[in-house]
Amino acid sequence: MTLPILRRAAIQAGAAGLLGAVGARASRASDIAWPSQAIRLVVPYTPGGSNDAVARPIAEKLQDVFGRTVVVENRPGATGAIGAAVVANAPADGHTLLLASSSFATASTMRRTTFDAIESFDPVASICDAPMLVVTKPGGFTDIRALVAFAKANPGRLQYGMAGMGGIGYFTQELFNRTAELRMEAIPYSGIGPASIDLVAGRIDFLMTTLASVRGLVEAGTVKVIAVSSPTRAPAMPDVPTIKEVLGVDFGVNVWWGILAPRGIPAGVRERLNVEITRAAASDSYTRFLAADGAKPAPSSVAEFSQMVREDILRWRHLANEVGIQAN
Repeated sequence: MTLPILRRAAIQAGAAGLLGAVGARASRASDIAWPSQAIRLVVPYTPGGSNDAVARPIAEKLQDVFGRTVVVENRPGATGAIGAAVVANAPADGHTLLLASSSFATASTMRRTTFDAIESFDPVASICDAPMLVVTKPGGFTDIRALVAFAKANPGRLQYGMAGMGGIGYFTQELFNRTAELRMEAIPYSGIGPASIDLVAGRIDFLMTTLASVRGLVEAGTVKVIAVSSPTRAPAMPDVPTIKEVLGVDFGVNVWWGILAPRGIPAGVRERLNVEITRAAASDSYTRFLAADGAKPAPSSVAEFSQMVREDILRWRHLANEVGIQAN
């Protein structure tokens, strides 16, 4: 369905304001001589991870739309800071983009960088989001209330795994500990893979991660998901309660993925990218791909996504200050 048809339908439905604005933005963007060369989509992590998996189908769809090569370039290191610096220092012409996620926001509190996570980038488009899962070892806790009760009665006894310092899993766990007033021992790993091995072996009590990281173990019934971190129940796991509803605490975290550009990208290019990325993320094939890993499309306007990214960075900076996490 074309934008003009959508606009007429919206007028008939009394919603011309919103879709008319979208159509106007897309029209302005179409007059810009862009892209004039290949587009580089920088993924600041290694191939094969969740960020890489989110990026590649989007790159393929943008390539089809724009008729230009969209190259996914993996630039791992320093918890994503190396790849982010590449984009922050690139020309702001819309030909270099960053695949960012929640760990972009959390890592910015842990590491001193040559860029500012807020001031050096223009958020372009939200792609998708997913909850974190509380996953327990075989024969372990079967509900989150029992885990919390044990942790309160036995401070420091429970051990949880995490994929290094500074990622979204680490910060979500810290927020959970602070919100529920718990003291548990963090066991850092080089990645979720090694942490999952120790979880299955019973060497740690639980971990907090995404479904994509432990789907095989969950589907096999080897480990149990006892809660999700999102404010509301996850569509992919409707029978699993949220931490918020079970404990009655103000807690809600979704992992997000989206596209950022160097600060100063032309407004028309930014809007056109937002329209096309949102459309790509909402396609049937991509929605099915996301659902298999417990994620869903998360469409938003440029303004909405910009506000979300800023608030997320500030949220984790505030937590870091509260619990004494120091940047290095």
